[in-house]
Amino acid sequence: MQTEARVGVAVDGGVRKLVQPQKKQVGTVSQLLAGGVAGALSKTCTAPLARLTILFQIQGMHSNVATLRKASMWNEASRIIHEEGFRAFWKGNLVTIAHRLPYSSVNFYSYEHYKKLLKMVPGLKSHRDKASSDLCVHFVGGGLAGITASTSTYPLDLVRTRLAAQGNVIYYRGIWHALQTIVREEGVLGLYKGLGTTLLTVGPSIAISFSVYETLRSFWQSHRSDDSTVVVSLACGSLSGIASSTTTFPLDLVRRRKQLEGACGRARVYNMGLFGVFRQIIRTEGARGLYRGILPEYYKVVPGVGICFMTYETLKMLLADIGSA
Repeated sequence: MQTEARVGVAVDGGVRKLVQPQKKQVGTVSQLLAGGVAGALSKTCTAPLARLTILFQIQGMHSNVATLRKASMWNEASRIIHEEGFRAFWKGNLVTIAHRLPYSSVNFYSYEHYKKLLKMVPGLKSHRDKASSDLCVHFVGGGLAGITASTSTYPLDLVRTRLAAQGNVIYYRGIWHALQTIVREEGVLGLYKGLGTTLLTVGPSIAISFSVYETLRSFWQSHRSDDSTVVVSLACGSLSGIASSTTTFPLDLVRRRKQLEGACGRARVYNMGLFGVFRQIIRTEGARGLYRGILPEYYKVVPGVGICFMTYETLKMLLADIGSA
């Protein structure tokens, strides 16, 4: 990605001329580093809320209706502290970081390159309405970037979900033990359980996130160009996170449950396809069951996505300045 310097004024023979801002190139390594650090920092800061979200999402798999009605964020948080200790909020965070560093790096890096490729498409390049053309580029580029990143790092995402879903009974003792156990009990394809649902979730989720973020940021900077980049990135990132989470949360809930199918030696719960899972959840838990855990997700996504975009933009500018020094 490129960052712009401020507009200046030069004097040539007594005539004041506007100097166009020069663009600073951000190298491949800088893009990967900025994206990876941004993702890891964001996930670490919001790990307690992320674990609460996962625990709520999977409650309907092995809980009865009476138990589900009593569920609340406060009760679940209290249970974790009482039974597992405060550090348990970060259970699975090591594998989250191990997943997020390559995931975010690939995500941001591929997004920048997909944007460049899409802008070279003849139909989009010659499109008269630049706003709608840019929105299409951000949406499609974001979706392709999300699919690329998810596919390349999926086994770590699955292990992270299983470690975070564990309670007092420890079945998986760590990242390597989890990978070995899954391969031994479920085969190599077990590492990709739920990948189809994940791609259906992540593609539109990242597409919405990037397109809303880029659109809001462009609108903001066109009206308030002097505002801090940090503030703009934090605000626009938070709003884009809310938009993407609200739209794709039911799919995310199903993907988490598919990832836990057969985990810890348990029998399969959903012996059907995606739409069959949706029907069973609605039948047993009601339509609200598809949004089980949405509250901690909102609490997580507002600071989480905001921190991610803010850190990425800040590191990108710092690395561009260092590279041009």
